[in-house]
Amino acid sequence: MTKPPVVIVPHDSQWPRLFQAESGLIRKQIGSYLEALEHVGSTAVPGLAAKPIIDIMPGLRQLSDAQGCIKPLAAIGYEYVPEYEDELPERRYFRKGPPEGRTHHVHLVETATEFWHRQLLFRDYLRTHPDTAEAYEALKHRLARKDLTDRDAYTDGKTPFIEAVIEEARGEAARGTP
Repeated sequence: MTKPPVVIVPHDSQWPRLFQAESGLIRKQIGSYLEALEHVGSTAVPGLAAKPIIDIMPGLRQLSDAQGCIKPLAAIGYEYVPEYEDELPERRYFRKGPPEGRTHHVHLVETATEFWHRQLLFRDYLRTHPDTAEAYEALKHRLARKDLTDRDAYTDGKTPFIEAVIEEARGEAARGTP
């Protein structure tokens, strides 16, 4: 099966509302397991162009709680993708929507992990540094044009930028600057 192309669209002011609606459904299904629930990824950054997929990161006390979330999330349309656990052992990944147009991704993670903190550091830095968000957007457009159907190459191409932003965010936090 051919993977759909990487498509970056202008920011949609409805993305926060879509997150809120979906997070309500998720809380209803797995709320007893949750410590937190965050909107992450590019759709969580005002003004930032993105793939039009809402990334949701429910925070768990322990990753083993994810097992109890599989059926409840399936009941609201999420497909659990266990084959990603080999390369992403720190999270459990779910997707919603048809292959040609996914609407939501859920990343179940422990709130005490480095993965959790990195996602929030990156998101929050982009929210407070519009120049960096603009540079990230330009990079995403370049990579999407270059690797239109190679999602792995697109993701890999963003990694050095993301790592640099996270290091800068950590440095600012250590210095106590915003």
